[in-house]
Amino acid sequence: MLYVVNLIKNIALALLSVLNFAMLGRAILSWIDPMGDGPLASFLYAITEPIILPFRKLFQKLNWFAGSPLDMAFFFAMISIIILQTLLEVLL
Repeated sequence: MLYVVNLIKNIALALLSVLNFAMLGRAILSWIDPMGDGPLASFLYAITEPIILPFRKLFQKLNWFAGSPLDMAFFFAMISIIILQTLLEVLL
């Protein structure tokens, strides 16, 4: 049983790490190619947008960070991934 829990934990941590790198790649690529026309940008957008979108909708609904030059939804999504990774490492 412990082996199965450990296996699931390691898979989840690996997926969160990949997602974390995809988010970082999206941030860097947004500076290089702001229009996001390339296939890499489309791929990173497809992977990361489902994580960012709930935060973006929440902030629009509550009218938080309106007019901010930074994409706060991106930062909150990134922080959420880091918190999930930390919780998985510490609790399991």
